[in-house]
Amino acid sequence: MALPRDGIPAEDVLRELAAMREHDVDWRAGRCFSLVYDGGEDVRDVARAAHDLYLSENALNTNAFPSLARMQSDVVRCVADLVHGGDDAAGFMTSGGTESILVAVKAAKERGRAERGITEPEVVLARSAHAAFHKGAHDFGVRTRVVPVRDDWRADVDAMAAAVNESTVLVVGSAPQYPQGVIDDIPAIARLAASVGASCHVDACMGGFVLPFAERLGRDVRPWDFRVDGVTSISADVHKLGYAPKGASVIVHRTKQLRRYQTFVFNDWLGGLYASPNLLGTRAAGPIAAAWAVLHYLGEAGYTRLTERALDAAARLTRGIRAIDPLDVRGEPDAQIVCFGARDPGSFDAFALGDALATRGWFFDRQTPPDSLHATVSAGNAPAIDPLLEDVRELVGRLAGAHSDDRTTQYSTME
Repeated sequence: MALPRDGIPAEDVLRELAAMREHDVDWRAGRCFSLVYDGGEDVRDVARAAHDLYLSENALNTNAFPSLARMQSDVVRCVADLVHGGDDAAGFMTSGGTESILVAVKAAKERGRAERGITEPEVVLARSAHAAFHKGAHDFGVRTRVVPVRDDWRADVDAMAAAVNESTVLVVGSAPQYPQGVIDDIPAIARLAASVGASCHVDACMGGFVLPFAERLGRDVRPWDFRVDGVTSISADVHKLGYAPKGASVIVHRTKQLRRYQTFVFNDWLGGLYASPNLLGTRAAGPIAAAWAVLHYLGEAGYTRLTERALDAAARLTRGIRAIDPLDVRGEPDAQIVCFGARDPGSFDAFALGDALATRGWFFDRQTPPDSLHATVSAGNAPAIDPLLEDVRELVGRLAGAHSDDRTTQYSTME
């Protein structure tokens, strides 16, 4: 589409936008188990109003907008408290989990160079760790040492111990990892990192706003946060189960000393001192304001309520899938992520089931190996669990012997 020669009336522009959405997944009805995490209409209303207040502001330089400096500081402090960061814990907001992970890799590389003189840095991570760690390693010139997962889908710590060496600048754990939703052995991983003076990053982009409240609900939660010695940084996405709009994540470092390795500072040009803790320069202010507003609107009570709803829905989905032959859930999910497919991958095609569900308006990420459908369950999915299970039961009976020609597992946009 070329730029129109003359402006189009506002009502026509908005009408066309509404028409474009006709074939988008209906996440408001809880039929999308990825990408969008809905805290309810009231949460959306607060977030929308806050976002609109800061539609045009720029978080590049908060000297002009001190309110943004305060909001970022408040959001980081809220997250630091949730993950049991002490008084010296410090961090920054980012645009999302990928950016939080990228700057964690960058900070670890810079720390390794400054404190240990490492010029050929390496990161040790399990095959289940988020792909953004590989992106960060590629972008920042860090070698990856990838180890397998165990039969329970958790990182193989023994293999990690064999991979850690004098060039290791970062060891990665997940709480939970994205593919199967299980929490790695964070204490063991942190000990490995500390044994060589490396950083230990816990990717809690999925769990950062679930696990603290699950613990408040009296549920058993594996150790994962700053209460574990050796953990140096944690990422948590406010725009996932924090129920803020897209564009809001946080990385928290154990100390301000560790945080400084994240920031780029440059003063050798004609524009004045340039300092940036993020990959971006100009940053949208709307997501910052919306995150601040949602955090304060929900508070501990609101998040506890939404977490309980999400965890109960995930448990119902897990039980329901396991009751449908020939399906099963991968591993024992520790939180809100449920990954499922054929108990015997040769007996039933999970992707054929995914195709059929898509025709009925359901959206799941597709993963392999083994072929699986991935569901991140949020509070907004709770009303849809029973209708989903009804469709799955019906379709499984029809799809015996069916095979999907589409074997793609695309996680993001290629074009």
